[in-house]
Amino acid sequence: MTGAPAYSVVIPTIGRPCLADCLRALAAAAGHPPEEVVVVDDRPEPAGELPLEAAGPLRGRVRTLCSGGRGPAAARNTGWRTVGTPWTVFLDDDVRVPPKWSRLLADDLGAVGPDTGGVQGRLTVPLPENRRPTDWERCTAGLEQAAWATADMAYRTAALVGVGGFDERFRRAFREDADLALRVLEAGWTLRRGRRTTAHPVRPAGRWVSVRAQRGNADDVLMNRLHGPDWWSRAEAPRGRLPRHVLVTSAALSASLCVLAGRRRAAAAAGALWLLGTAEFAAARIRPGPRSPDEVTTMVVTSVVIPPLAVSHWLHGLVRHRRVLPTGGRP
Repeated sequence: MTGAPAYSVVIPTIGRPCLADCLRALAAAAGHPPEEVVVVDDRPEPAGELPLEAAGPLRGRVRTLCSGGRGPAAARNTGWRTVGTPWTVFLDDDVRVPPKWSRLLADDLGAVGPDTGGVQGRLTVPLPENRRPTDWERCTAGLEQAAWATADMAYRTAALVGVGGFDERFRRAFREDADLALRVLEAGWTLRRGRRTTAHPVRPAGRWVSVRAQRGNADDVLMNRLHGPDWWSRAEAPRGRLPRHVLVTSAALSASLCVLAGRRRAAAAAGALWLLGTAEFAAARIRPGPRSPDEVTTMVVTSVVIPPLAVSHWLHGLVRHRRVLPTGGRP
C-alpha cells in the first residue's frame, strides 16, 4: 500500500506450538506486510528449532534473536531495539490476525497525528457457544476490555526510544504493558484504539492456573511504587480482590491464633468470617461458569488457596520493591 507507514513486527515466544499459527496468520494478512518480523526466543536454554517456515511468503523477512529467558518485557526490548522502521507492532505468539489485519493496520497508523505514540488493536476472545465459559476462559476474555495490551499494540519506535522501552523488572506477562503505556502518556504522547481486530484464543491451562496468576500481586506493588495509587484508573485497569483477600486471610489467621490462646468464641467468630468470605469468593466464580463437577471442585479448592497466596505475594512485593522510587516508572 503506497504511502502507508512502514512497520516491523516483534513476537516474543517461549517456543509454544501456537507460534506456527501466529506466523501463518500473519503471512496470510496481505496488503501491507511488515518490513521484517523479529521473533525473540525467550527460552532459557533453546532446544529445537522454532517453526519459522510457517511464515511462508514472509520467511525471508523473519529473523530470530535470543533474550535468555528474562521474560516478555526483556524479550520485546531485545526485539524492538534492533528495528529500523517508524513503527513497531508487538504481537503475542498466541494471537491470530485476520486476513484484513495488515490493511486495517495501515489505516490505523496512517490516520493518527504526529503526537500519537501508540495504536492498540482490538482483541476478540472466542468462547464456547454450547456452554458457559469457565473461570479461566472468562479471565482470558477480559483481554477484550484491556487497555494497551501488547498482544496487538503498535508503538511509534521514537516513543519507545524516548521512554526506554519496557521495564524489565516485570518478569511475567502482567502489568508490563500498562507500565509502558503510562510512561508513554507521561512523556507527552497520546495513545489511541485502532480499527483492526485480532483473535486471542484461550490457551490450554491446568486447574491451578488461577493460583499461579496470584504472583501478579507483587507486580501490582511495583506499579504502586512507580506510578502512585491512582495508576489503576489512569491505566484503565480493573481493580482486583486483594482487599477482600486480606480480610479473609486475616480472619483465618485470627481464628488460628484464638484457638491456640484458648479463646473459643473469638475463634468461632473469626472462623465464621473466613468461611463466609471464602464461600462468597467461590460462589462469585462458580455462578457464571458451566457449573460442571470438575469446574465446581476446582473453584472451591482454589478459592480456599487464593486469598492467603495473594496476600503472600503482595507482602513479598512490598519487601522486594521497598526501595523502588516513584520516578514516573522510568526503568
